[in-house]
Amino acid sequence: MSNESLANLLKEERRFAPPAELAAAANVTAAAYAQASEDRLAFWAEQARRLDWATEPTETLDWSNPPFAKWFADGTLNVAHNCVDRHVEAGNGDRVAIHFEGEPGDSRAITYAQLKDEVSRAANALLELGVTKGDRVAVYLPMIPEAVVAMLACARIGATHSVVFGGFSADAVASRIQDADAKLVITADGGYRRGKATALKPAIDEALTKCPQVEHVLVVRRTGQDTAFTEGRDVWWHDIVERQSAEHTAEAHDAEHPLFILYTSGTTGKPKGILHTTGGYLTQAAWTHHAVFDLKPETDVYWCTADIGWVTGHSYIVYGPLANGATQVIYEGTPDTPHQGRFWEIVQKYGVTILYTAPTAIRTFMKWGDDIPAKFDLSSLRVLGSVGEPINPEAWVWYREHIGAGKAPIVDTWWQTETGAMMISPLPGVTTTKPGSAQRALPGIAATVVDDEAREVPDGAGGYLVLTEPWPSMLRTIWGDDQRYIDTYWSRFEGRYFAGDGAKKDEDGDIWLLGRVDDVMLVSGHNISTTEVESALVGHPAVAESAVVGATDATTGQAIVAFVILRGTATDSPELVEELRAHVGRTLGPIAKPKQVKVVGELPKTRSGKIMRRLLRDIAEGREVGDTTTLADSNVMNLIQSQLPAQGDQA
Repeated sequence: MSNESLANLLKEERRFAPPAELAAAANVTAAAYAQASEDRLAFWAEQARRLDWATEPTETLDWSNPPFAKWFADGTLNVAHNCVDRHVEAGNGDRVAIHFEGEPGDSRAITYAQLKDEVSRAANALLELGVTKGDRVAVYLPMIPEAVVAMLACARIGATHSVVFGGFSADAVASRIQDADAKLVITADGGYRRGKATALKPAIDEALTKCPQVEHVLVVRRTGQDTAFTEGRDVWWHDIVERQSAEHTAEAHDAEHPLFILYTSGTTGKPKGILHTTGGYLTQAAWTHHAVFDLKPETDVYWCTADIGWVTGHSYIVYGPLANGATQVIYEGTPDTPHQGRFWEIVQKYGVTILYTAPTAIRTFMKWGDDIPAKFDLSSLRVLGSVGEPINPEAWVWYREHIGAGKAPIVDTWWQTETGAMMISPLPGVTTTKPGSAQRALPGIAATVVDDEAREVPDGAGGYLVLTEPWPSMLRTIWGDDQRYIDTYWSRFEGRYFAGDGAKKDEDGDIWLLGRVDDVMLVSGHNISTTEVESALVGHPAVAESAVVGATDATTGQAIVAFVILRGTATDSPELVEELRAHVGRTLGPIAKPKQVKVVGELPKTRSGKIMRRLLRDIAEGREVGDTTTLADSNVMNLIQSQLPAQGDQA
């Protein structure tokens, strides 16, 4: 991708100032930027003091052997104590930690005191099963409270957990168990999804035919379905955990002790295990959760709609919120079960004040219609968050208007599995927000946009997003492969972490993410971001969602091919297709006008909601569709192909 021609096409003029009431009482003010820029390490040392340390660290950062960082290396602490025990000791044991809402409608409220007892029992059960400090434990569970308990129990005894998303295949699970050399697996009989019980245990049974080192499988009973048991290996959670003592003394671990390994999805070949450690990770996860959501633990009800199988679930369901003593909602199922208003029904039921969800979900809600959220009382919401990919300006504005009543600030957060915690985001009491922009690096974080030669680009230009200073929650390495860590993240630009994302700076110097560099199209010598063309299409009132790819073209090098899902009221026609092409041309300029626009009913997405453009490129170029095993619904590609008549070039 040649930086000189990374087109900066989309112009966004709308601005939204922070609500005066929120700004007046905000957890973090503009002073934090000045404080952090004056002395970055002192700033992070101060945030670390928000945690309980058994041994206070005297050293903040050891960067003597880059790119291998150590943060707070001479300090010791216990993550589970910080997330649970200290709140009980502070007199907040009666506060609800988790409001659990099952998909079938069952619910549980778990207080911090109850969570402390349950985590202690689970820790004692792990010890009885022979798990010790430094061992790896694989977790393959639905979105149920036991998933949180399992992670905290591992953290309590110093075992390193590796959570594998409950939708992955037996082969994907096996490769992750093998890579981490896990000795115990925690799973469930099944979970509820789209109105039915879905089995999980059979995938583990199949995976373990390739993983002889696994000594035990701990099985949570969730659905009650018939479940095969291997005598001597498999143990019911309720049989072993419930008979344990609720007393367990949390031992302090080194700040650099491995807390978890999380495998990034969508990789080919050997799984890429991202390693996060203890003290720096918890410092940044807790502080960003406090700062970016303006969390008031006494009054807020927080809901992050992610799955614990992704990093968002680790940092902003388990570790960040619980370290801050938050009350949060955990929901097991899908947004359209049993009806398309389920999310809004949950917001209304629990009085959710902070909602953190993904652009793909927001665009889905747009597609379903404005009338659905309008049926529910969403007046409790005061801060809205977005995570997972760049959000189109029109989806951003819809989210603000229809979910946030035109007043809740939106924090559009950029970060990755590798960064561990949020890196770029507005602050809700400080930032005048711009629809579609993550805006600026958080206090204590150093990010910029550079060209091919690693030179910082001027305002108004595009290039590659890099991080120029180490940060507390950064990955420490790729599990078992230091060289791959160096090659993958530190070799493109010397001394700088390259995230793999394209970005641009606007005239104010604010950062706009343009998606993966791999998703940039070269059209007639111009590099054009798929994100910008998709945003232009979603800006048309007929379009709910779009995915854009570059298909090989003899004349222009690549031609832009757009796949669109229409909003409920719109109907497909040649006239509409022409109107959409013209609309993109008017919005971004003639160079960005799609050669073809294909109307489809669904888009191919992974289970974390990311669009798999590679498969759409196969269709656009007339190839046989490649591997679909990571799709949430592998039938989607058949559906798309059946909906697409040979349209010819819509030149």
